Amino acid sequence: MKGGMIMENLCLFERFSKLGLGLFFLLISIGFMVSGFTVLPVFGLVIALAFFLISIYVFRVRLKKDCQIQGAAE
Repeated sequence: MKGGMIMENLCLFERFSKLGLGLFFLLISIGFMVSGFTVLPVFGLVIALAFFLISIYVFRVRLKKDCQIQGAAE
């Protein structure tokens, strides 16, 4: 029982950190996109695109096999 609780806590931490990083990069890209339209036209949009692609990568990266939701790994 204790081993299961530890694994659940590790998976919970991994899921929240994945979500947090993805949202962080997404919000950074939105900020650069807004500044790209208003202050830094070319530079802001290029940086926004880079952060947006990083956020997509973070959202799509797979969790460890132990942390997968049952039925989703098949």
